[in-house]
Amino acid sequence: MTSAVQAYSYAGPSVLADGKLGLSTSGGTALSGPQTHPRFFSGLVSQAAPAAAGLLAVADVALARYHQPRPGWTRDPVVTCDGGRLRFESFSACGGVYARLDVLELDGDVLDRGTTNVDVNGPLREALARVGGRDPLHLGVGPDELTVTTLDGAVVEKKVPLPTRWLRGFAEVQVMASGWDLRAELAGPQAVRFLRSLPRGARSTVWAVPAGRDLRLSSGAARGGVCLAGTGRVATLMPLLRFAKALRVYGRADGSSTAGAWELELPGMRYTLAVSPQPSRGFSGEGQVLEDLATDEAAGDADVVGMLLNFEPTVELGLLADRSGLPIERVRAALTQLGTAGRVGYDLHEAAHFHRELPYDKDQVAQLNPRLTAARALADSGAVRLLSGDEAEVTTDGGVRRVRVAEGECTCPWWFDHRGSRGPCKHVLAARIAARVAVEATL
Repeated sequence: MTSAVQAYSYAGPSVLADGKLGLSTSGGTALSGPQTHPRFFSGLVSQAAPAAAGLLAVADVALARYHQPRPGWTRDPVVTCDGGRLRFESFSACGGVYARLDVLELDGDVLDRGTTNVDVNGPLREALARVGGRDPLHLGVGPDELTVTTLDGAVVEKKVPLPTRWLRGFAEVQVMASGWDLRAELAGPQAVRFLRSLPRGARSTVWAVPAGRDLRLSSGAARGGVCLAGTGRVATLMPLLRFAKALRVYGRADGSSTAGAWELELPGMRYTLAVSPQPSRGFSGEGQVLEDLATDEAAGDADVVGMLLNFEPTVELGLLADRSGLPIERVRAALTQLGTAGRVGYDLHEAAHFHRELPYDKDQVAQLNPRLTAARALADSGAVRLLSGDEAEVTTDGGVRRVRVAEGECTCPWWFDHRGSRGPCKHVLAARIAARVAVEATL
């Protein structure tokens, strides 16, 4: 597996002392421009204990590898300040679990808006685990708020390998989440009871099935149910149950995917955990972004739409369409393109995209979708022969593949294995690219 290397450079370590949490930042993009150590917020978070537990939960996901666990590097969480909230995000090393803590109730000074990484070191993790009580917590996101520094003021540096599947996962999860619906909502006591009833086996697969105002467990697919493949992957929800006000479960209404999301409502904040269809199947291979990325306009449209993003709490597609002069479908495809660069996420509770800026190399992002690269190579080489009746033949080293373009069906092993559940195969993508070129040539 190929990897990039992300270098974190902090002015000092993050610390928690005397009720003051100072999060050190490393690089990022803000409204005021690129910053080495951006400073976004200084003030109070409504309750200390839920905030500390939620931040620790996000950090735990960044540290974890749920599939084939083994020691590895800790990836520092990402935080985005949009002026009204702070969003802390992380992805598991195996690429199958995404976590986000939205801190909604802030009382203080928003100094800038933007995105950065925050240092979550060993001593800070231990300190967060000891936080109790429901008093407000003073929080500073930025180096000027550090309450304790190293004696010599030395810079804290980390170099962390970032697997390509980890990078691609950020793009895939936001596209998949935009197709999920709210399937069930439980009040606090019912939420606690249900989550504590989950099987202890970390690899167990269950279905959560609505039953009145509650959820029941089923060992197989059931009408209206949401699958949880690998119950151990929601372990970071458990320490938060003492603060839970509600639990919301999201998934596809048609049951076509076993991926889903679990959202805990906490005092003044929300914690969202999205899990891939299987423990061994990270979000990176789902292929849901490929259809949008394959359009000829996506890259150019992304440049236009990207300039209109301004770290708003929610990104409204209709407003972007009006401002850009693009139809909704092309705006959605542009957001997918921006998502591959980590610039867009999706908030299930708000049912809307949001803007962030992850520190990914734009040139490397273009290499993160080998299926699309292979499809373009097939189309450019003349391997696609368009037939009548919306069909095509694609000639490859493995033989000639017959494609039904609109339906997305193919005679290749990939299609027979996945039946479109992991996005189109390279032959379908190549045929659709060739079909668009043919239509444009007649205009």
